[in-house]
Amino acid sequence: MNYGFDGKVALVTGAGSGIGRASAIGFAASGARVIVSDVNETGGTETVEMIRAAGGAAVFQNCDVSEADQVKALVARAVSEYGGLDFAHNNAGINSMMANEYDDDVWAKSLGVNLTGVMLCMREESEVMLKAGKGAIVNTSSINGLVGNGAQPGYVATKHGVVGLTRHGALRWAQQGVRVNAVCPGVVETGMTAPLAANPEMRKVLDSMTPMGRMGRPEEIASAVLWLCSDQASFVTGHALVIDGGATAV
Repeated sequence: MNYGFDGKVALVTGAGSGIGRASAIGFAASGARVIVSDVNETGGTETVEMIRAAGGAAVFQNCDVSEADQVKALVARAVSEYGGLDFAHNNAGINSMMANEYDDDVWAKSLGVNLTGVMLCMREESEVMLKAGKGAIVNTSSINGLVGNGAQPGYVATKHGVVGLTRHGALRWAQQGVRVNAVCPGVVETGMTAPLAANPEMRKVLDSMTPMGRMGRPEEIASAVLWLCSDQASFVTGHALVIDGGATAV
């Protein structure tokens, strides 16, 4: 669906693959000029090339969202390159499913990327949007930001925190033209799930985790992100939108 974002500027973190790539491509397909950001320069550059090949406009900016100076430079790039910032999808995140999240270093990294990174992005993005008196921010949380998970303390804690930051921003800027929402995906076919999904038996397990009997696709999450940024969602703020094939309905 084309949301008529002609002339608008969108920033997407974690856009080198998966949900972030699908979101960046979706913004561009609707006419927005896109700042594609990721720590993976190869993946980010590929996303830009895909957008340009389809006739869209995009540039890449390498950014570790856990570093304040890099986030500041990222948002400044949007302003210098395209003149402003209308939409932001704060999607960069890590999932330490194969590690011990109680390990000090793993915990610190999860907190830095998944939670501090979202805060730093919101802080810089909102500054530009508030000056313009308008804007929409969407943060990627997870169904693990709403329900528990006995295996991943860092992931669960940070994703719950993202929902909290989302509600905070929505209330703080509700009367200043800036809306803040979150998407909470269930199991999605991305680089995070790929190592497990490569095993046929594990793939069956992943598919069985939702009542619909399959994993979600990145484009299905991205479509919700675009809608939340569009004028069609003009009265929606502070919402954590679950997109999980029914997993949390049980």
